[in-house]
Amino acid sequence: MYPERPAGLAFGGDYNPEQWPREVLEEDAALMREAGVNLVSLGMFSWALMEPAEGRYDFGWLDEILDRLHAAGVAVDLATPTAAPPAWFVAAHPDVLPVTREGVRIGFGGRQSACSSAPAFREATARLVRALGEHYRDHPAVAMWHVHNEYGAPLGECYCEHSVAAWRGWLRATYQDISALNDAWGTTFWGQTYTDWSQIDAPRFNHTVVNPAQRLDYARFSDGQHREHYALQRDILRELTPHLPVTTNFAGTVNCKSTDLWQWARELDVVANDHYLRAEQPDNHIDLAMSADLARSVAGGAPWMLMEHSAGAVNWQPRNLAKRPGEMRRNSLAHVARGSDSVLFFQWRASRFGAEKFHSGLVPHAGTDSGQWREVVRLGADLRRLAGVRGSRVRAEVALVWDWESYWALELDWRPSVDLSFRERMDAFYEALWREHVTVDFVHPSADISGYRVVVAPSAYLLTEAGAKNLHRYVEAGGHLLVSYFSGIVDEHDAIHPGPHPGALRELLGLSVEEFHPLRQDETVPLTAEPGTEDLRGRIWSERVRPAGAVTVRAFAAGPDAGHPAFTRHDLGAGTAWYLSTAPTGGRALRDLLGQVLDRAGVSRPRGLPEHLELVRRGRHVFLINHGDEPVTVEGVTGVSVFDGERCDGRVTVAAGAVTVVEETPRPEGERA
Repeated sequence: MYPERPAGLAFGGDYNPEQWPREVLEEDAALMREAGVNLVSLGMFSWALMEPAEGRYDFGWLDEILDRLHAAGVAVDLATPTAAPPAWFVAAHPDVLPVTREGVRIGFGGRQSACSSAPAFREATARLVRALGEHYRDHPAVAMWHVHNEYGAPLGECYCEHSVAAWRGWLRATYQDISALNDAWGTTFWGQTYTDWSQIDAPRFNHTVVNPAQRLDYARFSDGQHREHYALQRDILRELTPHLPVTTNFAGTVNCKSTDLWQWARELDVVANDHYLRAEQPDNHIDLAMSADLARSVAGGAPWMLMEHSAGAVNWQPRNLAKRPGEMRRNSLAHVARGSDSVLFFQWRASRFGAEKFHSGLVPHAGTDSGQWREVVRLGADLRRLAGVRGSRVRAEVALVWDWESYWALELDWRPSVDLSFRERMDAFYEALWREHVTVDFVHPSADISGYRVVVAPSAYLLTEAGAKNLHRYVEAGGHLLVSYFSGIVDEHDAIHPGPHPGALRELLGLSVEEFHPLRQDETVPLTAEPGTEDLRGRIWSERVRPAGAVTVRAFAAGPDAGHPAFTRHDLGAGTAWYLSTAPTGGRALRDLLGQVLDRAGVSRPRGLPEHLELVRRGRHVFLINHGDEPVTVEGVTGVSVFDGERCDGRVTVAAGAVTVVEETPRPEGERA
């Protein structure tokens, strides 16, 4: 279920009227009309005002706001304020405050400050949400429900007494027999065998490494507890308002490690994501594109909602750099290009007090006589012109395998190298594809991947037998699979697959690995060169690969594995499996190897475009985003420019720092070129 209102693309953001006097609120409605705002999120952190004392609800102030917004033509994404329990509640139930892995109970005064497993918190949540739902079930301004805020950030895992009690229940339900748990966790190692469920504690901080299988299960359990808390609220709201969609906002798909969004997607009516640029990161627009592609993929390819991003600087990074002129527009339209049907911000008006007073707003502290406000008004006009994009889809020929459980397992303690990182390889392959102008989807290893020409598994350290068989079937049926090192190593319990590495992928890749040879910090090793190709070097990783059907494409020229394969190809059935056993470094190194796979698979992509030009097709619309300082001319685009109505006959020039969107249409019959 997707929100019916607003009819076009949604534009607006978090609205916090409780922070402002009446005269400011009256001005807001007029400014929203000027900017073209048509949707705001409301009530996110307002529990203390909605329920000033236990069981005493006060919605009068909120009624007035909703009525004013409705009169101004602004729809409301009404939030349940459970991410910020009030002081009176925490004073009455101090046991709801979360406990860290180190055993420290956090204090009151932040947000996400209640344990999702705590019975008192769940009971109070249910009462409040029911009262809120009953009061606003028929209000015409309410277009959708917004539950809680950014589950898993900053509170991922809690180690309080309520969590431990729920954890033991989760283990009983999962394993049923304690001997099955002992087998799964390998508790004979270090003499950890359990004979009763009551003996099992949370994997608290220890002076040495804690059982990795236990920690992996605790990550699953903790994420599941948050989903239960979400579902508790969602089910009440569905009962009261079955006509309204319910969602929650992710704390950035690529940046929120603690939430398994493949699991979360099953619980949501519409996927909603937040994204904030890492301001000092070079080419941070690539991370933005990656987050948007992952949000679309979690949504199953359906349109999703950008619930939060920033108009300018944020307040929580080491150096909170302001956005340059045009950057907010590029950021916003890049999300739309990659499937979002909304452009929402945190927040409408920059706060005068509190922890986020230096965070930008659509209405900045400088007011409406500012460059930022003028950009906001222009963006609103752009989004109105793009209303026809709503509901259309992005198509991709290439997919990247992304599994949060592999993310969790890979980054536990005592792996072969501190340089092994889930995001490091994911980012490297995504960036190489982005610079090749290849749009990608993300997939779970067990998903249906039959429709992709190429599937890349950059960091599939944890891979189940089912996932491995799925990849095997894909290749045999004609697919092209590229796997990076340290993949297929362990099963769902973080236990090594039997036999030589990479156990789950050994037959598929046509090789085995005799021994890992992680490289020293800053060490690189050369790869053999082919005539007319760029010299390649590898970093981070090397290993002793023994082909068993695979053909060597590139070998290590020196280092611990000199003369042994570094890049292999294994033809299997109607398809091909490729394996890369190092991290190519410098320039186009990874792109050149990846390009061989793309070419062999017949992946179409534009040639000759500069790297800083982002090209994405969504339905009939071609989005051209120039992140560089010089104009770029793009060939092969015919249609009408959405923003100025100009006809594009096979070529379009995109100004420096600009965005052009062309609706591809055939030339009217009889019209001359």
